[in-house]
Amino acid sequence: MNRLSKLSNAKRPAAGLLGWCFIALAFSLFAVLSPVSAQDEAADEFADAPAEPAAAAPADPGAGEAAPVAAPAADGAAADASDQSLLGWVYQSLGLTYLLVFLALSFTFVSLLVMNLLTARRDTLCPQELVDSFEEKLDSKDFQQAYDLARADESVLGHVLSAGLAKLSKGYNKALEGMQEVGEEESMKLEHRLSYMALIGNISPMIGLFGTVDGMIRSFQVIATSGSTPKPSELAGGISTALFTTLVGLAIAIPAIAAYNILRNRVTRLLLEVGVTSEDLMSRFEDIKPGAK
Repeated sequence: MNRLSKLSNAKRPAAGLLGWCFIALAFSLFAVLSPVSAQDEAADEFADAPAEPAAAAPADPGAGEAAPVAAPAADGAAADASDQSLLGWVYQSLGLTYLLVFLALSFTFVSLLVMNLLTARRDTLCPQELVDSFEEKLDSKDFQQAYDLARADESVLGHVLSAGLAKLSKGYNKALEGMQEVGEEESMKLEHRLSYMALIGNISPMIGLFGTVDGMIRSFQVIATSGSTPKPSELAGGISTALFTTLVGLAIAIPAIAAYNILRNRVTRLLLEVGVTSEDLMSRFEDIKPGAK
């Protein structure tokens, strides 16, 4: 009995807590559902009420005849606003000056991108055909033909090898110095060509920021010079200029910076391959002393 009484006494607080939870849940459901039911009843009441005739509002017959004329005019204005194309809106927001500047930057970036893509190739910097042919000429002891082959080739590896063979009579060390000088010169040319892409990537956001400040100044000028509260359409011109110049500037800068970094890494890797390959091909002349023929 004592054990049963203890169990019953232990269950009472749990049952009481469960009862309070049900009561609280019931009150919350009532609080949520009562506004919904009130809104439904109000909607039903207004739905059952007869609608007032629309013709009772105008007292003057002249005013009643003028009302149908104003509606088509508003519809025509809305149609004209919706018919404006996106390109027309962009041209109107940017203006001729910003449009020409961004077009010039875009065409220049595309030209540089194509030029650097054609240059940053293994066939242009370190062609395997030249390596095989040059090594074959060296194996056959035909050094003059090897020099002519390297000199006629327009790749960076061809320039480096021809410079090394030209100074080979002064010793192997002088040949390596000549190869390094030509390699650094070719690397500088490639880096300069790539740097213009980075320049476009840095200039474009600055022009966009300049347009942002210009557009905000125009909007604040409208606020300052208007006698009353300016219309939103009058402020929209300057704000559109600010936003579109920033957008177009970033749209040019992001691919320009990304392409510059990708191509620079590729050119650096290929130039390193050119240096390793040229030194490997010229290593057989390591024992040549200055003045040897």
